[in-house]
Amino acid sequence: MGPLVARLSRGGQRLRQADAAHPWVLDTAVVVVVFLLFCLPDLAHGHAGDHDGPRRLRLAFTQLPPAGMLAFQAGLVLPLLWRRRRPMAAFGVIAAVFIAQWSLGTVLRADVALFIALYSLALHGSLRQLPWACGVMAAGMTLVAVRASAAVSVWDALFFLLSTTIAALALGLMVRIRRAQLAGLRERAARLEIERDQRSRLATAAERTRVAREMHDIVGHNLSVMITLADAGVYATDTAPERGKEALRLIGDTGRMALGELRRVLGVLREDPDGPAKAPQLSPQPGIADVETLCDGVRTAGLEVVYRTVGEVDALDSGVQLTVYRIVQEALTNTLKHAGADTRVTLSVVVEDSRLSIRVRDNGPGARPGPPNEEGHGLVGMRERAALYGGHVSAGPAAGGGWAVEAVLDLRPQGGAR
Repeated sequence: MGPLVARLSRGGQRLRQADAAHPWVLDTAVVVVVFLLFCLPDLAHGHAGDHDGPRRLRLAFTQLPPAGMLAFQAGLVLPLLWRRRRPMAAFGVIAAVFIAQWSLGTVLRADVALFIALYSLALHGSLRQLPWACGVMAAGMTLVAVRASAAVSVWDALFFLLSTTIAALALGLMVRIRRAQLAGLRERAARLEIERDQRSRLATAAERTRVAREMHDIVGHNLSVMITLADAGVYATDTAPERGKEALRLIGDTGRMALGELRRVLGVLREDPDGPAKAPQLSPQPGIADVETLCDGVRTAGLEVVYRTVGEVDALDSGVQLTVYRIVQEALTNTLKHAGADTRVTLSVVVEDSRLSIRVRDNGPGARPGPPNEEGHGLVGMRERAALYGGHVSAGPAAGGGWAVEAVLDLRPQGGAR
C-alpha cells in the first residue's frame, strides 16, 4: 500500500507541475470530454427528451434544428475554457445561455456545463461572488422545474435540481478548503525549515564564538607567560645560567599545558565515526580549584599574586567555576602583557548568598595601550561570559593607581540560561 500511495503522490505532483506549466491543456481536455459525453449524443440522436422519458415530457420541450442546437452547445461548453482564469465570467455566460435555452423550452445534455461552472467558481473564484451565483442558480433551477412540471412535480424537480446545485457548490468549497490547508501546511513546513536552518546557523555561530573565546583565553594567556619567561631567560643566560634553564623548563611546561588544553577544546569538535567508545579522553574543564595553579604560572613569569577566596566557592557548579577561571585568566594575562613583571596583583573571589564577585587589581600603569574608544577581545569575552549568568564586568584605572577588573555574577537560576 505504501509504494502505491507514494507512486500516486508522485504522479499527482507531476500532473500539478504540468498543469501549472500548460494550464490550457486541462481546460481543453474538460471541454473535449464534455462535448464527447453530453453534446455528441444530442447531435447524433436528437434532444435528450426525444427518445427517453415519459411522453408528456417529450411533448413539453421544443425541438431545435441542428444549427440551433450546436449554437446553444457552444455557448454552454466553450466558456469552460476560461473557467479557472475567469470563473465568474465563464459562469455568467453559461448561465445566460442556460436561461435562454430553457426559456425556449429546450433541454440539452450539455446543461451539465452550468454545474461545472458553479463548481469552478466555488473553487477558483471570489467567495463574495458566490451569493450572486447561488441566486442565479436558484432562478435557473426554478425555471427548469416549472418547464418540467408537465411530467414531474415542481417540488420534486426543484428538490433534485437544488440538491445537485448544492452538491456542486459543496464539492468546489471542499476542494478549495483542502487546497488551502495543504498550502498552509506547505508554507508552515517551509517556514519551519527556514527556522531550523536559522537555528542551526545561530547554534554554529554560538559554538564558533565559544570555541574562539576558549582559544583566545588559552592561547593568549599561555603565550603571554611563555613570552615573559623567554625574555627573562634571555637576560638570565649570561648572568645566571641556572635561571635561564629554569625559564626554558617552565616554557616547555607551559607549552605542553597549552597544547593539552587546545587538544581538549578541539577534541569536542571532531566527529568520530567509530562512536562514543572511540571518543577522545577529555580532561575536566578548569574550575576555581585550578586558579591557584594559574596564579603559580604567572608568578613564575614575574608577577606577585595575592589570591584569596571568601565563601563556599568549591560548591559552585562547573559552569560558574569555568567562567570564574576564564575571567581571572584573562585579567592576569592582560596584567602580564600591559603591566609587565614585578607587578603586584591582588585577586579575590567572594561568594555572598546569590552573588559572586571577582576583583583583580594591580599596581601597574593606570592607562593601557590600545586603540582609543575600542575594547579588546579579552574584555568582550569576559563580558560575554558574565552575561551568561546575568552579570557584568567593568575594567579601568583603579583609585589610587593601577588597573582593576571587577566582575559580578548572579548565582540565581536564570530561567534556562544554565
